Amino acid sequence: MFYYVYVIQSVREGELYIGRTTDLRKRFSQHNRGSSPSTNRYTPWRPIYYEACLHRLDAERRERYLKTSQGRRLLKRRIKEYLFKSKQFKVLLPG
Repeated sequence: MFYYVYVIQSVREGELYIGRTTDLRKRFSQHNRGSSPSTNRYTPWRPIYYEACLHRLDAERRERYLKTSQGRRLLKRRIKEYLFKSKQFKVLLPG
């Protein structure tokens, strides 16, 4: 089983959301149905990035890191071309 850390972007607002799951398709569907309180007001969402880990703790650690200011900088460098073309990149952290 893989544990995924993912980044989705609001189609309307351009907000980014970072999360983790074991089932990417199911989780993306939940975000787009408005089932997640952290993301329901920014629907619809599109997936823009994900990483796979073999261990749950590695995925949890990576998610926490990407939500820090240093992690956000690394993420922006990692998906630089996508962000440059979309010119929209705010990070939405769950609250």
